[in-house]
Amino acid sequence: MGLEAREWLLLSRLPGIGAAGLAELAERGPAWPEGWLAVLPAPAGRALRLWLDHPGRSPLGPGLEADLAWLDAAADRHLLHPDHPAWPTLLGQIADPPPVLWAWGDLQALAPPRLAMVGSRRPTREGLTNAAGFARELARQGWCVVSGMALGIDGAAQRAALEADGCSVAVLGCGADVVYPARHRDLHARLQASGGLLVTEHPPGTEARAAFFPRRNRIVTGLSLGVLVVEAAEQSGSLVSARLANEQGREVFALPGSIHNPQARGCLRLIRDGAALVRQVDDILDELVQWPGTRPAGEAVVTPAPAREDPLLGWLSDTPTPVDALVDLTGLGVTECQRRLLELELEGQARPALGGWVRLPTQRCP
Repeated sequence: MGLEAREWLLLSRLPGIGAAGLAELAERGPAWPEGWLAVLPAPAGRALRLWLDHPGRSPLGPGLEADLAWLDAAADRHLLHPDHPAWPTLLGQIADPPPVLWAWGDLQALAPPRLAMVGSRRPTREGLTNAAGFARELARQGWCVVSGMALGIDGAAQRAALEADGCSVAVLGCGADVVYPARHRDLHARLQASGGLLVTEHPPGTEARAAFFPRRNRIVTGLSLGVLVVEAAEQSGSLVSARLANEQGREVFALPGSIHNPQARGCLRLIRDGAALVRQVDDILDELVQWPGTRPAGEAVVTPAPAREDPLLGWLSDTPTPVDALVDLTGLGVTECQRRLLELELEGQARPALGGWVRLPTQRCP
């Protein structure tokens, strides 16, 4: 028999046992409460026994009652746990899932397939435009955008998904009732009220701390089938998300950019290290067709045909890319690179522009 929210809350507050330890013990399926008392580390076992025998004397009592009061205050507040029907199956597959997730908003946001979108907190205008464009298209195709509600790329993607009448999940590094960053007060309210969901592993009232955000990233990627890095510097926290996604067996996607743009270097590094280069949403969806539930019901899953385009074309977009940048990205010699560009121009697939070469917008991948 599964545990109730009260029992999961209690387990999550026990001392001397972290998220990974609790997840490992839960896999054994111990009975409540004696089975748990038998497998818990000594400090946690003593704390649980005291609460069971003398709840009024237990230090866990006040926090537990405050948690339950917050949950009971509104119908759209939830405590997700492994025995809850809305608990995300994907999250349970990572090495250290949170024991519980506090959720505020619409649980239906967890129903569609989910893709994480992350990136720089100090993006370029092009980065913001790309984040919004990809999020809108993903929303139109029935996907939920997951991110961390941070300034920059995260917030832009989540706003755009909601504006397209889609859904978005924000994973917070604080309590669900704490607005961080403060500049996203309106986004916080919109996620909670209309088509979105705020989730966190921290109890209500928990203030944001720097140490919480790297841990938060494992939930962002753990909830998702893959992660799209839109724009990131070489030392960006978004690269931590990409590493976590790799460790969790998720797909990693990255948007290319100019080598002269510091905010693109992290994405170029990811592509060099094996991330899938993305130019349009279909590049992502074609990679994820093997996952169940990623296409609308009744739609046939079609295996993508092998790409037949010139590899150089994959590095071009509607933003001019200089020839020297193309040489560095492709490893081609200057003469060979210029020859191929000329061939692409004759074929109507690319053209020179001020500052480099661009891909013609009418062309799509096979």
